Amino acid sequence: MLLLGLCGCRTAAPVGIHGRVAPGFENVQTEFARNFASRGEKGAALAVMYRGELVVDLWGGERNPQHDAWEEHTLVPVYSTTKGIGALALAVAHARGWFSYDSTVATYWPEFAQNGKARITVRQLLSHEAGLVLLDQPVPLALVRDLDALAVVLARQRPRWEPGAKHGYHLSTLGFYMNELLRRVDPSHRSIGRFVQDELVGPARTFTSAAWPLEFYIGVPDSLTRTRVAHVHTVSPLGGMAHFADPPAAVLFRMMWPKSLFARTMSIPKGFDVNDPQWWRTEIVSGLGIGSARSIATLYGLFATGGSAFGLDAATRSAIEAAPHVPRAGPKDAVVGVDMYLSLGFMKPSPSLTWGSSARAYGMPGAGGSFGFADPDAQLGYAYVMNKMGYRLDDDPRELALRRAVYGALKDRARQQR
Repeated sequence: MLLLGLCGCRTAAPVGIHGRVAPGFENVQTEFARNFASRGEKGAALAVMYRGELVVDLWGGERNPQHDAWEEHTLVPVYSTTKGIGALALAVAHARGWFSYDSTVATYWPEFAQNGKARITVRQLLSHEAGLVLLDQPVPLALVRDLDALAVVLARQRPRWEPGAKHGYHLSTLGFYMNELLRRVDPSHRSIGRFVQDELVGPARTFTSAAWPLEFYIGVPDSLTRTRVAHVHTVSPLGGMAHFADPPAAVLFRMMWPKSLFARTMSIPKGFDVNDPQWWRTEIVSGLGIGSARSIATLYGLFATGGSAFGLDAATRSAIEAAPHVPRAGPKDAVVGVDMYLSLGFMKPSPSLTWGSSARAYGMPGAGGSFGFADPDAQLGYAYVMNKMGYRLDDDPRELALRRAVYGALKDRARQQR
């Protein structure tokens, strides 16, 4: 069992559930076990970093169809939760003065100015306002791996709407643009995958004195064995029929209508397979980060306590914690069809998706239920990951129960300290 070095931590008791919770967080452990008993969980992990301490670190269930146990060091693809880690990387680059959120993308990437994109700002791009939700040519695995060739395709793309007029979730394309932007502004021209290892995961390990192992990859190394990565049980049309009422009607319509922007963007990149190791080794910032809940929670937790481990400055903290800019068309997302608040690569709390202590919180959910976020007010980093995808757009019942239990524990602590 893992020894976290936290005061008074206790071993999780239920069969098949492993890890530690700090005193006062026992109900989180109870809800985690209940996910397996009554909410259909297969394999999952949950971690919470609170005021610099890892107060919840749980894992359990099965990591693959062969019923092998989910282990302490099991990693899993987290779909769009990856975008949030990419946004953290860009925040670090911003803190170093490499770019301004309010400068044009073309300032750093001149070729980007083609086809009506000269005035698009970095803020608009990262806030899904640029209209670059689709690509006019197929993007197979070979092209995704050739970042120079991919940059040519990205630069000549024409926006689908007037940039800045509205926002629409750049489900598959945003990560490509994030990666190229970082390559352009980084003096060493590193990709986001390399930058995350050098400037996020590495400093986090040093800051925590390696008290708990950290691994998060955007493009896994060749040395990572297949057995370490959990198999993702993807959604199916038949299963979707049983959960027909879970997504909002507007979302369901867009998912089922093949010509919708939502349906079309889900086919990028061509041939994508979340369980194929060939894709794991490819940097897909929009949706194929592979890591542990512990690592995601630690990164967000260090940001939530000021980000000194990464050299975060006050201006950058203010920018990522600020209330999101709502485009003049309003908060309704042009791709997904529901109200969303998007800002600088993150999702922000909204009336329809409430989480965190206030609007200062920032993070990113992933398809199927995963979620990672920072809550600066509570000085908390949170991450839930799993290998059985759910059918809800947000507030997956498994994750929601855990999140509520975490905040319930914080409220109990606050009452006891009065």
